[in-house]
Amino acid sequence: MLNIMITGVGGQGTVLAAKLLAQAAETRNWRVRTAETIGMAQRGGSVVSHVRLANQDEPRIDAPLIAHGEADLIIAFEPAEAVRCLGYLRPGGALVSATSSVQPVTAALSRDAYSSKPFLEYLRQTVPNCLLVDDTALIKQIGSPKALNVALLASAVAISDLGFTVEELRAAMHASVRSQFVALNDRAIDVAVAAISAFASR
Repeated sequence: MLNIMITGVGGQGTVLAAKLLAQAAETRNWRVRTAETIGMAQRGGSVVSHVRLANQDEPRIDAPLIAHGEADLIIAFEPAEAVRCLGYLRPGGALVSATSSVQPVTAALSRDAYSSKPFLEYLRQTVPNCLLVDDTALIKQIGSPKALNVALLASAVAISDLGFTVEELRAAMHASVRSQFVALNDRAIDVAVAAISAFASR
C-alpha cells in the first residue's frame, strides 16, 4: 500500500497530477483510489488530492482518503500548503515541495506579501527526508509555469520509491493531456529528471 498526498492552490494542476499517478499505477494493474478536498480552488484556495495505491498482493483499499500520519509521500506545489499538510505524513515519510510562495488574496489586499522562507526552514527542520525544489529555476528551463505540476511529479518519481518509473509517468501523461501540451510536459519531465540527477551527484 502506498499513500501519496498532493497539495497546492487552485490553478496549479493538483488534480491532474493525481490523475497521472493513478494512470501510471493502473497500467501495472494496481488498485487505485483517489479523492480531492477542494476549498475555494478557483480563488487560489487550498486543493489536496489523496492517491492510494496497492498492488495485487495487498488487501483492497477501503477508503479513498488518507488518514493523519499515514501518507508515505507528500508532493507540495506551494510551501505553506506543505506545512499545512504535514500532519498527514507518517514518521519516516518523504516530502517534495516547491520553494516559491503563491500569494493569497489576503496578502494582495493588505499589500503585505508573505515570504516562503520561514515555511521552508520549518520543513527543513521537521522533515528529515525533504527535497525542496527550486521551481523558479525549473520554470525558466521549461519555458512555462503551466507544466510545473508535471515537473514536480517527475521529481518525486525520480527520487522516491513509488514502484514505477519516470517513463511510465511520461506514458501516463501522453495518455492524459491534450496533444498540444504533450511537448511542453515532455520537456518538464526531462528538465526535472536532469535536475534530480545533478542533485544526486553532488
